[in-house]
Amino acid sequence: MAVFVALGAFVMTLVGGWTAQRVTDRRHLVLGLAGGLMLGVVGLDLLPEALDAAGAPVFGVPAALLLFVAGFLAAHLVERLLAGRHAAHGGDEHTNGRVPQVGLTAAAAMVGHSAMDGVAIGAAFQVGGGMGTAVALAVVAHDFADGFNTYTITSLYGNARRKALAMLFADAVAPVAGAASTLLFTIPEQLLGGYLGFFGGALLYLAAAEILPEAHHEHPARSTLLCTVAGAAFIWLVVGIAE
Repeated sequence: MAVFVALGAFVMTLVGGWTAQRVTDRRHLVLGLAGGLMLGVVGLDLLPEALDAAGAPVFGVPAALLLFVAGFLAAHLVERLLAGRHAAHGGDEHTNGRVPQVGLTAAAAMVGHSAMDGVAIGAAFQVGGGMGTAVALAVVAHDFADGFNTYTITSLYGNARRKALAMLFADAVAPVAGAASTLLFTIPEQLLGGYLGFFGGALLYLAAAEILPEAHHEHPARSTLLCTVAGAAFIWLVVGIAE
């Protein structure tokens, strides 16, 4: 089931990349919805499950929350490192000051994150079908944005179209490979709780610092906000039904 769901992420990533070549003025609604789904999964499903499974507190703080903060900071660190590399190459003689290698590095980071998305799907299905479904919904929605952004950022920095398509395909395959890897082993409950906490922190960072700001950047419309609220409410519904 986890691999089957990951195939949905594969398709959505490709759809996101295809849309990046077509959509001009409506992607803010899709990104707003994706941000709401991610927020709902983190706050309503991932963290409660992580807190139940991650074991004893560490120096007075639940281990899952420590790893949640660590995941948030790790995602922030990766983003800052990429931004620093971009700034360091700002003086190079490339079109509009953009360095093709920076686009490829950012796209490669997205591929690595997509692989971890697949691991998250497999890990969530090891906890239970309800949680697996909730996580899969968020990951699939997120992978649409991943595909969109992978193609966009690769081409934005002056890379050839074939390189942008190659990175898009790698990003699409990554969650399937990640989910398949979980078929080879069963994650211990305590380790699983820690991973879900860490993943929740990274997912929240992506929603709060990447997806939602991009959704409202040029279109601070009420409809975008409504899509975000609808995404979070939908996850609440899914969690309630699963219970």
